[in-house]
Amino acid sequence: MSQTNPLLDFTDLPRFDAIKPEHITPALDVLLAEARSAIDAVIKQGGDSWEEVAEPLSDATEKLSRAWGVVGHLNGVVGNTEGLREAYNAEIPRISAFFTELGQNLDLFARFKAVAANPAFAGASAARKKVIENDLRDFRLSGAELPDAQKARFAELSSRLAELSNQFSQNVMDATDSFALYIDDVAELAGIPEDSLAMYAALAEADGQPGKYKLGLQFPLLFPVLQYADNRALREKLYEANAKRASEFGPAEQDNGPLIREKLQLAAEEAQLLGFANFAELSLYTKMAESPQQVIDFLRDLAQRAKPYALQDRAELEAFARDELGLAELQAWDISYAAEKLRVARYAFSEHEVKQYFPEPKVLAGLFGVVGKLYGVRFAPRSVAAWHPDVRYYEIFQGDALLGGFYLDLYARDGKRPGAWMDDVRGRRVKGGQVQTPVAYLVCNFSRPVGDKPAYFTHDEVITLFHECGHGLHHLLTRVDELGVAGISGVEWDAVELPSQFMENFCWEWDVLQGMTAHADSGQPLPRELYDKMIAAKNFQSGMQMVRQLEFSLFDMLLYTAANPGSIDWLALLEQVRDEVAVNRPPAYNRFPNSFSHIFGGGYAAGYYSYKWAEVLSADAYAAFEEAGGANPVVGRQFWDEILAVGGSRPALESFRAFRGRDPQIDALLRHSGMSEPGA
Repeated sequence: MSQTNPLLDFTDLPRFDAIKPEHITPALDVLLAEARSAIDAVIKQGGDSWEEVAEPLSDATEKLSRAWGVVGHLNGVVGNTEGLREAYNAEIPRISAFFTELGQNLDLFARFKAVAANPAFAGASAARKKVIENDLRDFRLSGAELPDAQKARFAELSSRLAELSNQFSQNVMDATDSFALYIDDVAELAGIPEDSLAMYAALAEADGQPGKYKLGLQFPLLFPVLQYADNRALREKLYEANAKRASEFGPAEQDNGPLIREKLQLAAEEAQLLGFANFAELSLYTKMAESPQQVIDFLRDLAQRAKPYALQDRAELEAFARDELGLAELQAWDISYAAEKLRVARYAFSEHEVKQYFPEPKVLAGLFGVVGKLYGVRFAPRSVAAWHPDVRYYEIFQGDALLGGFYLDLYARDGKRPGAWMDDVRGRRVKGGQVQTPVAYLVCNFSRPVGDKPAYFTHDEVITLFHECGHGLHHLLTRVDELGVAGISGVEWDAVELPSQFMENFCWEWDVLQGMTAHADSGQPLPRELYDKMIAAKNFQSGMQMVRQLEFSLFDMLLYTAANPGSIDWLALLEQVRDEVAVNRPPAYNRFPNSFSHIFGGGYAAGYYSYKWAEVLSADAYAAFEEAGGANPVVGRQFWDEILAVGGSRPALESFRAFRGRDPQIDALLRHSGMSEPGA
């Protein structure tokens, strides 16, 4: 059947050119049946060895997970394809039910316990031991030890929570894509750079409206307006449309408010069934952080350090906006605009000026160059089938040895989930002496090329690309042979951002930037004078940026520790958090939670703090490179050996200690953020 159904072909990469919505259900019929048959065989055999229990189960569930992963990926990158969303949504309950059923199978649980108890298993590799340890934990977290009635309820909760997460993300995507504003007179767009105007004009022409300019809420369309448009009313209009996405202000079918309410209720019920006081406790059970209170204390400590700097940032911005821009009151839609004007005034350069030095081909060459210098690997393009003509594929080699590959999907478009992310296509494993190389997706939402010019990226976009590449390298440079803990698999969620945030630091190194910049007109690399200005401005408004992330993190953790999540007023809670940590207050109509996909549509529920938690680790790890003078291959090899190579085969804290020789310290993060001294 694999010849007729591309989702059943696991010989190489997914056959994206052949996959159609009608393939989804038949493929899952086959794979679910095979997985259940494998489970039955393991139980019937009654074995107690890795080869009799863990390996055959991994074989069966890997195929199912890979096929379903492809479907889920397509739903995120071409989700408006006719029939795809419907087919994907229809199968969510069935997939959720299978994995819940798997996790609650007491007979299978007993087989894994037998493997752990087998005296011979004491000599197993650390990776295999960690896989079994994680599996035993996950059986308990799937409700395996619950009474039958509670097992059934747990299965219902798991299925519904999966549906809610998916629907939340789809509503955000639909609300984002459904907004369009066509401008007739270019004078209304005064201040916006020429390359953005060309993009708006090309989009309008593609919609059959030549001579006009199409604005939208996808980030590459929205942000140039907020940052550069002199037309204050236009900035306010787009800010308001973005702030009201997926809320009661739009179509009822896109309102995420009821989904948030239900998700909070069901997540709390699921946690309580497993014996946790709230969902946050359940979320942290598999993470580095020990308790919700520890996380809250960590966030509040950072906020106390950062808020004086944030208040100073805000006061400076208000004074500049009043005295230089004539804005008596600084509103939410003025902040990016005023900040850009202040940056130009203070540091004599604009983000748009910097953007002219970052054409896509040079950026990719520079990224591949720094990775090559750090780890002694090389990148080679390969022509493969993909889901969109813009997508490219690269393989990573060490010498002649293939280590892995990744798809790169850089540009924003309709039907594509907002944001940037990395996900895995398949993980590394060794079976029968054969190595299955890992493969990843790296997805961004940058501005696409216009006409015959390459895409040009802002420095922030370059940082985002390096971030996602860091995730990819974590997955692709693993040396672990067991699927369950190879690459990013099995890594604690609050440590998984370490390699990604670590990579961001190289975007500020002079030697790296020399190799990845070429001006749009002259072709010259970034000049030292402009680089020095960028470094001087590196921590421009870093206080405001940090408290903004702490606002999101604290809101997330307090929300999922709430005593009565079914009746909580989350907007009131968010205002309380802002009273404590924020310096910028949005208007009352702002419905940020309704598009907070990280915690309602993704994997960061009671986990958004992970970005700041891991930033302590990543800043401290990068400090080892600073001490060695930058992108040093000797230190790079140590980072590969102790962090990237081991994946989830040992606790992240042990990996950090092995690399740094001590526990993590917060000093480097504060220094990198310009907060080494007490705030003014």
